[in-house]
Amino acid sequence: MTKDQFNRAASLSADLATRWYPHLISMMAEFDISSPARQAAFIAQIGTESGGFKTLSESFNYSIAGLAIFGNRLTASQREQLGRRNGEGPLPVERQRAIANLVYAGRYGNKAAGDGYKFRGRGLKQITFLDNYLACGRALGIDLISNPDLLLQDEYAARSAGWFWKANNCNSFADSGDFVGLTKRINGGDNGLADRQARYAVAKKALGI
Repeated sequence: MTKDQFNRAASLSADLATRWYPHLISMMAEFDISSPARQAAFIAQIGTESGGFKTLSESFNYSIAGLAIFGNRLTASQREQLGRRNGEGPLPVERQRAIANLVYAGRYGNKAAGDGYKFRGRGLKQITFLDNYLACGRALGIDLISNPDLLLQDEYAARSAGWFWKANNCNSFADSGDFVGLTKRINGGDNGLADRQARYAVAKKALGI
C-alpha cells in the first residue's frame, strides 16, 4: 500500500496521511494485516473508531440525552446531574471523569474508584478497561498500567490497534468479507455501521478491490 493509496483509502488530509502512514505500514507488517482486503477493512473500521484518524482519547462530553447510550449503567438522576445541559459548553473534566468512573466501574479488571477514567478509550482503536490495557501492554512491551497515556503516542496508538485486531482474529472476518461480523467483533454491536460501510467502500476502491 503506497502513501497515496492510504491517503485515498482513508480520505485523509495530506498532513494526516504523512503522520500516520509510516506507523500503519510498520504495524500492518507486525500484525499481518497484509492483503488489500485486510487493509481496507482495517482502515474503514479504525477510521470510524478514531473519527478519521483524529481522535486518540475517549470523550465523555455527553448531553443528558446522549448518556442514554450507557443504558442502565447510569440512573435518570445521574444523567440529569452529569450530562451536558442545553446551552452549556463542553463538560468540565470533573464531570467527564465521574461519568467514566460510573459506566466503566467493576468491568474487565476495573476495580479502583478511578479506573473507569484512567483506563478510558485511547489509541486508534480506543483500547478500554484495565484488563485490555494490561494485555496490550504485555504484547507491545510497555507498561500501560502505570502510564496509560503511552497510547496517545502515534506509534503505540497504531500498534495497539494492530494488537486488538490480531487478538480478536479480525483478519478472518476481513478475508471472508463479513464486514457486519467484523463490526460486531470490534464494537460489540453495530454502532456506526453506516459510517463504517461508507468508509469500507472508499477504501476498497482505493486499494483496487
